[in-house]
Amino acid sequence: MPGTNLTREEAQERARLLTVDAYEIDLDLSGAQEGGTYRSVTTVRFDSAEAGAETFIDLVAPAVHEVELNGKALDVAAVFRDSRITLPHLVAGSNELKVVADCSYTNTGEGLHRFVDPVDEQAYLYTQFEVPDARRVFASFEQPDLKATFRFTVKAPSGWTVISNSPTPEPKDDVWSFEPTPRISSYITALIVGPYHSVHSSYEKDGQSVPLGIYCRPSLAEFLDADAIFDVTRLGFDWFQEKFDYAYPFAKYDQLFVPEFNAGAMENAGAVTIRDQYVFRSKVTDAAYETRAETILHELAHMWFGDLVTMEWWNDLWLNESFATYTSIACLSYAEGSQWPHSWTTFANSMKTWAYRQDQLPSTHPIMADIRDLDDVLVNFDGITYAKGASVLKQLVAYVGMDAFFQGVQAYFKAHAFGNTRLSDLLGALEKTSGRDLKTWSKAWLETAGINILRPEIETDGDGHVTSFTVLQEAPALPAGAKGEPTLRPHRIAIGCYDLDAAGKLVRTDRIELDVDGERTTVPFPAGTARPAVILLNDDDLSYAKVRLDEESLRVVTEHLGDFTESLPRALCWASAWDMTRDGELATRDYLSLVLSGVGKETDIGVVQSLHRQVKLALDLYAAPEWREAGLTQWTEATLAHLRAAEPGSDHQLAWARAFADTARNPQQLDLLQALLDGTEAIEGLAVDTELRWAFVERLAATGLLDDEEIDAEYARDRTAAGERHAAAARAARPSQEAKAEAWASVVESDKLPNSLQEAVIAGFVQTDQRELLAPYAEKFFAAVKDVWDSRSHEMAQQVAIGLYPALHVSQETLDATDAWLASAEPSAALRRLMSESRSGVERALKARSADAEAATA
Repeated sequence: MPGTNLTREEAQERARLLTVDAYEIDLDLSGAQEGGTYRSVTTVRFDSAEAGAETFIDLVAPAVHEVELNGKALDVAAVFRDSRITLPHLVAGSNELKVVADCSYTNTGEGLHRFVDPVDEQAYLYTQFEVPDARRVFASFEQPDLKATFRFTVKAPSGWTVISNSPTPEPKDDVWSFEPTPRISSYITALIVGPYHSVHSSYEKDGQSVPLGIYCRPSLAEFLDADAIFDVTRLGFDWFQEKFDYAYPFAKYDQLFVPEFNAGAMENAGAVTIRDQYVFRSKVTDAAYETRAETILHELAHMWFGDLVTMEWWNDLWLNESFATYTSIACLSYAEGSQWPHSWTTFANSMKTWAYRQDQLPSTHPIMADIRDLDDVLVNFDGITYAKGASVLKQLVAYVGMDAFFQGVQAYFKAHAFGNTRLSDLLGALEKTSGRDLKTWSKAWLETAGINILRPEIETDGDGHVTSFTVLQEAPALPAGAKGEPTLRPHRIAIGCYDLDAAGKLVRTDRIELDVDGERTTVPFPAGTARPAVILLNDDDLSYAKVRLDEESLRVVTEHLGDFTESLPRALCWASAWDMTRDGELATRDYLSLVLSGVGKETDIGVVQSLHRQVKLALDLYAAPEWREAGLTQWTEATLAHLRAAEPGSDHQLAWARAFADTARNPQQLDLLQALLDGTEAIEGLAVDTELRWAFVERLAATGLLDDEEIDAEYARDRTAAGERHAAAARAARPSQEAKAEAWASVVESDKLPNSLQEAVIAGFVQTDQRELLAPYAEKFFAAVKDVWDSRSHEMAQQVAIGLYPALHVSQETLDATDAWLASAEPSAALRRLMSESRSGVERALKARSADAEAATA
């Protein structure tokens, strides 16, 4: 039961009428090992501004037994409908409501998720409530600005542990009675229940003591590197408390690695849930540890941005997500003792490419989005809300200065602690500390959609001296269907001047920082200065804009991209090349040549792995079909050569092994994969551990070289939740009509799979080498997707709508079929948005293919 869609107008009216005081929630989870339903009793006290008014409270439940308002029993059949309970005839002032219901465990990662570990056959529970899913567990006024205190009482099976937002009490007769929380929003309350393994420590500084806990399933305990996680957590406590000048606002801080989690993590107050794939079972590269550290710090930053001070309505979701993203990366980059001081490189090469992609879709929107209802926000956790917003905050810091920025943030926390805010509250605080009028800045950056392009225009004399230097700014037309107008924005940027030194390295010889505004901005370049070999706009990545190189810089960079001595300018040039490839300005075959010429000199492992993903995507989608196989062959041979040449045991060796496994294609390459899997051949230093074995298995299955029995045998070696997912993906990847029909039926024609297995089956089903085998499923997709969307929860339906869209069929026929579906299916706004985004990807791929084909004849 998905639940009724709450509109902004309904939320505003309910907030005008109500002030919520406290919830008391009593849950009987003693039968959790068996599953089914559980008893939920909610008592909520709230004030009404009007006598005789009517409102509603939210609840998604298969059965409601009692509704008692101000001591009077209401007729359940009359008041409970479509996940809402009508509350008539409120009294002015204090009201008390009691709701007794049976609620359901879920397997979708929403509400109270129940998972059974195949290792110990024990059930593990956790809640996930953002955006509107607290209502799946208890009756709640489900909107962020109706904050209250929450007191949980939970009956659990003997021997289990219960963790919530408040400190964990000693149980009595298996009943855990928690103290009330501070005033928080319903979506950041949490319960994590089960026989979890835990490690405890504390954060101690200047008389402050915060209990710290880390939890995971016992089957993962041997892999839990708790000390490393505590180290990153303490780094964040030190840096955030100094920069925010506000002590950590909750009584303890637990981090719980939970199974089958849909997102990276969730900022429940004092009880952060994190996907347990971050407990690494096998060797991973340092890039994975950096990503985990950023996730840990992102959620810790949310304790202030989002939990202490919360947006009034979801149009200011960016106030949570952009700030948490910016401050987590700033912490990794600037905090003393950080292991990842080059995190802005990672941001430029991964998160910003996500933002640029999102900003060029027909669904592009301002950072401060227009959120009309819950459906709107559920599809708005995107590259604009996170990555563009964080990039624009980095621009704001450059614009007002870091000290003034954090002084404004400090005043904001003090003024609005445990309350709700709008954009104007934050901008007002920043205006006071910076002395800058931010209204114009805000309108240009936060309230408009789309992207800018910055290009250098450089003139030189006969001796190679620069005679004029201008930065040109463009605001391309927004994609068809997007709302708004193109906008030229003020950019605070740095310009880097680079020359080749005696060793052939590109070294920065000068840096100019200035404001770019309007179509043309003159750069104050000293007369008679020799033209640098490379002129890089937006050096240090201060602003958010697509950047192009002038002809001479592009020539040098093409020959020497791997020769920059610093990682960030390399990342900016790599990102620019990738952006040009996606835009059809650089042919896929030329992008491949560029990567092959420079990737061997790239030291940043995160950038290397991004390049692996981008090359494979370009070859699969953007290459001219008649050349694709030649390009894939060239790339696969390169991955194997780099694998054999890499330093034994290094991160680069592991990354190249995975890249090779992802694309191995001819008999000799596949024989090598099989031999590495069997142990009949070895590459010095390469540990073929559990996760790498599965990478080999899934590729061998996709090429028809492993059958069901062999996949089952591999699963027998790794009879874990992760092994089950990998085995499901491998079965779905097999190149037979029977395997595809079985996978399709399990996902589309049935809704029995849990979220993680559905995701794995979809990933296995869609194989880029199997276009002909998958072709009949395009028509089936359009026939089924609306029914799936209308009948399933948001997370489950979104997996199907995005994952099974026929994106591999890059053709006018796919565009026409999508257009016909959009015209006739009458989808919800959220589904229409997702389908339009997928269509845009096919349209972009067609354009890039044309550019690649033209390059072949040039």
